[in-house]
Amino acid sequence: MNRNEAITGLAEYALDKELIRPEEKIWAVNSLLDVLEIDTYSLEELQENETINLTELLDVLLDDAYERGVLTENSVVYRDLLDTKLMGCLTPRPSQVMDRFAMLRKESSQKATDWYYQFSQDTNYIRKDRVAKDIRWKTATEYGDLDISINLSKPEKDPKAIAAARMQPASDYPKCMLCVENVGYPGRLNFPARQNHRIVPIEINGTAWYLQYSPYVYYNEHCICFNEKHTPMKIDRACFAKLLDFVRQFPHYFVGSNADLPIVGGSILAHDHFQGGHYTFAMERAPIETDIIFDGYKDVRAGIVKWPMSVIRLTAKAPERLVELADRILLSWRGYTDEKAMILAETDGEPHNTITPIARRRGEDFELDLVLRNNLTTPEHPLGVYHPHAELHHIKKENIGLIEVMGLAILPGRLKTELAAVADKLVSGEDMTKDPLTAVHAEWANDIAARYDITEDNAWTIVQEETGLIFAKVLEQAGVYSRDEEGKEAFLRFVHQV
Repeated sequence: MNRNEAITGLAEYALDKELIRPEEKIWAVNSLLDVLEIDTYSLEELQENETINLTELLDVLLDDAYERGVLTENSVVYRDLLDTKLMGCLTPRPSQVMDRFAMLRKESSQKATDWYYQFSQDTNYIRKDRVAKDIRWKTATEYGDLDISINLSKPEKDPKAIAAARMQPASDYPKCMLCVENVGYPGRLNFPARQNHRIVPIEINGTAWYLQYSPYVYYNEHCICFNEKHTPMKIDRACFAKLLDFVRQFPHYFVGSNADLPIVGGSILAHDHFQGGHYTFAMERAPIETDIIFDGYKDVRAGIVKWPMSVIRLTAKAPERLVELADRILLSWRGYTDEKAMILAETDGEPHNTITPIARRRGEDFELDLVLRNNLTTPEHPLGVYHPHAELHHIKKENIGLIEVMGLAILPGRLKTELAAVADKLVSGEDMTKDPLTAVHAEWANDIAARYDITEDNAWTIVQEETGLIFAKVLEQAGVYSRDEEGKEAFLRFVHQV
């Protein structure tokens, strides 16, 4: 395929996806020529029934731009900046997207989100080709089938781009990746381009918020709901009310918030936001293990969930009742200390207790899961007492955020090659400690070898299975109460004093 065919193909793609109207095709082509710095073009019709592959079209144009010197470096950061600019030429104006979403929402919220999710893929804001590279599987555990993924959809920056980014002047625009100023932003070497990014306004509990999708879609229809204002995350009564109001308006979605303290919080604590989507996590399927009755709330079904982390589930028809009880539990937990159970509300004035809340609809009922969190650190566990401990860092060292709390592991991309090498050496019997790829996994791998009859056919499956079981241990260590009898008694001590 030559350059002209690729330009024509891109315009045809936009027509096919209803990003532009037929009378806008010439305008779209001219916009692409402008970005690509091309002053000659001849319309070359595509062959009838020729399949249009967006990634291939963009690759042809990016390769050509590099050959002509328009693209200064042929690396992922520079290519992303240019192909996003190209897609921005074909992406409808923000007001058009907002109007379409609002119109469909009058029919049903699900029709609106169905369209908007597909639109976000069609504009290449969600890069489907990259998301497809993620390695995913399920592992059966005593807590149900956990979702395990090795994240390969975030491309690694090349050294030249990193060096060039350091030379760029500091900028606080946009303030963060979630701010409204991202819409249409041209990007820079240390901040992604967003010309193809569109958001839709929603009102939650009387306040102005926006809805968008995550470009990395860790699960189906992975959406982000964020405050119009760049204001810090805060778990409080208003947060519970907003979560429940969201699922009232979008009953086919769950929604949750990361905790509001470092270590147990998300990666963006500076901007108030939630994550949601159309997906059933293992935690949602997990049953109540111990029923609870809170004084004054007999209309609220409550219980401790059978889950590796410490979860109180509340269910009721009236969302305001859940807000009241959740606030009561939160306020109690914020100030709760149980030294016997190693729960300290604060040390030297630094607070440690907070909650990761998740809301959903259960038929006509509203449901709220409250995951108790604590970010205490000690010399023995400098990254967090209720955080993956050192012996599990070969698989997972990063913070445990909302998505993982619910049972979906987002494991680092390094594991793709490391775990493959472990599987190979389990078959060959080679010394794991001699290879940098496997040395960090050697003790774990040797334990696996002692428990299985490993063959070339089953090695990778066994490594996947054991990795999933490590993730279950990660969640157990992130839980503030252990799963043994002593831990269950300590959990009930907190519940009873609420």
